[in-house]
Amino acid sequence: LHTTVCLKKTGTEHWWLERHLKDPFVKAAKRQHYRCRSAFKLLEIDDKLHILRPGLSVLDCGAAPGAWSQVAVERVNALGTDPAVPTGFVLGVDLLRISPLEGAVFLSEADIADPRTMRTIQSLLPAEKVDVILSDMAPNATGIKELDHQKLINLCLGLLNLSQSILKPKGTMLCKFWDGRESRLLQNRLKDQFQDVRTIKPQASRKDSAESYYLARLYKGK
Repeated sequence: LHTTVCLKKTGTEHWWLERHLKDPFVKAAKRQHYRCRSAFKLLEIDDKLHILRPGLSVLDCGAAPGAWSQVAVERVNALGTDPAVPTGFVLGVDLLRISPLEGAVFLSEADIADPRTMRTIQSLLPAEKVDVILSDMAPNATGIKELDHQKLINLCLGLLNLSQSILKPKGTMLCKFWDGRESRLLQNRLKDQFQDVRTIKPQASRKDSAESYYLARLYKGK
């Protein structure tokens, strides 16, 4: 992280920078060569609930800069590093550009809601469908809490609709949301389509953040 000393920073910018530099997950990400601290959210969830296993195929939505895909590549054995277990597959998609990652296929500057993107995804998947959908997607924040919350819920609902085309029966979906009045709507929609839905707030999610995750398992679709 580089800063320019001659720039006059606001109090908020100073506070953010100080917190960032002291953040143990930021330090750990650098030490363990993850692309950002969010890797530890997925690592914690997977250590506890084992959603990623060798041989599984994974779609990582909102993948940039690629930290969750790094974790997925390791956990599903996408590189075939361990010949004793099955080899998995990881596909990441984002509106932003994603730097290449060994063991993963990336669709950069692609809109997951665009039917053309969905057709490309299906053409790249080994069996046209995935075992796990991961979503750390977030809209560009406006600073208006309720509006940002609604936008993220809509992203998750859109992804849930897409899951009907690309998620295998008994598959898993993990999606980030910001707490608010529409959270229950998303939770209920997930419960309609999955047998097990739970709310998770990993330790790597900052305590002052409204961020949490819904983990939906055992997809009921055909």
